[in-house]
Amino acid sequence: MPTAVLIVAAGRGTRVNAGADGLPKQYQMLAGTSVIARAIAAFAADLRVHLIQVVIHADDADFYDQALGPLRHRCLPPVTGGATRQASVRAGLEALTAVNPARVLIHDAARPFVTSTEIGNVLDALVTSPGAIVAVPVADTLKKAGPGHVSIGTVDRAGLWAAQTPQGFHFAAIRDAHQRAADAGRADFTDDAAIAEWAGIKVILAPGSSRNVKLTTRDDLAAAEQRLGGPAPAASRLDVRTGTGFDVHRFASGDAVWLCGVRIPHTHKLDGHSDADVGLHALTDAILGALGDGDIGQHFPPSDMQWKGAASHLFLRDAVRRAGERGARITSADVTMLCEAPRIGPHRDAMRTALADMLGIEIERIGVKATTTEGLGFTGRREGIAALASATLVFD
Repeated sequence: MPTAVLIVAAGRGTRVNAGADGLPKQYQMLAGTSVIARAIAAFAADLRVHLIQVVIHADDADFYDQALGPLRHRCLPPVTGGATRQASVRAGLEALTAVNPARVLIHDAARPFVTSTEIGNVLDALVTSPGAIVAVPVADTLKKAGPGHVSIGTVDRAGLWAAQTPQGFHFAAIRDAHQRAADAGRADFTDDAAIAEWAGIKVILAPGSSRNVKLTTRDDLAAAEQRLGGPAPAASRLDVRTGTGFDVHRFASGDAVWLCGVRIPHTHKLDGHSDADVGLHALTDAILGALGDGDIGQHFPPSDMQWKGAASHLFLRDAVRRAGERGARITSADVTMLCEAPRIGPHRDAMRTALADMLGIEIERIGVKATTTEGLGFTGRREGIAALASATLVFD
């Protein structure tokens, strides 16, 4: 059964917006990418995540569309939140009821630095527990304040942890807990783990990260911007890398080929351990090459039977995830098919659209081309198809 992610993005973020342009913090830009897009991208690139539901404020539909770009296509249609975070989460859970996922991860849109490590830690803990959250041990000395902010004592921090998101639960359990809280008139919970604990759901603490910070104030945004190197780094500091990839598959008996994520009727199919999509395989290797992170055969070896017949978009999305974890943005991609048939032109826009969704970038940054080899070589003899690809990555 699927795993869903609920991104909570319905808040106003008044501490960030005080004296600013009124743009909610989740839609503010960090090094050229919105806060919410950075948060969603981590889940969109994770193979363990199947559905993404975003909860937004009723006034933010235009902000949402502009901030997400192609990532919109990786998410379910957004739903409108409530007056509190608790009400917004409940609205998102109700929207997911029709899908009825096995697990749900609830994440704050204002935490843009979440990685697959935190996601995996929560999912691993959910194997044995109905609830799990990422958290970090409290490191600072804690003081209790009296009137006038006078320190009146030191709080023992032993056993104290700072809760983060994502917070994960078995879906039915947390949905029912939220409903019980609403029926009881309880609207004072500060996170979903508190509701789960109140409802008697066991919650495990999984390792979080000090990098997985929540952006609350304008100082937080400024620090995050500095951490990412700013929106427009000087040319001398700009780290741009280009990778190339090449792949070949022979024809076999069949009635269609997969090219760049699009099924094209043909007199043959391409033979391979997976679906043999040469375009996606070449582009996956191009991204891995720019990262200096091996190749597709290293990460998805043909000897591993779990990849037999697999859809190749899984490989490309994994390369995108690896790029995100290294702080890299994919800024352009180009794929050239070498074949006599089938004709690529009629399917070019469908391929570019599919690639835009997988890469999370605008379609105008993607090129798809084809050429013949004038009857020369194995492609000229119509024995198979080859593909060349390049990808450009900018490291923030």
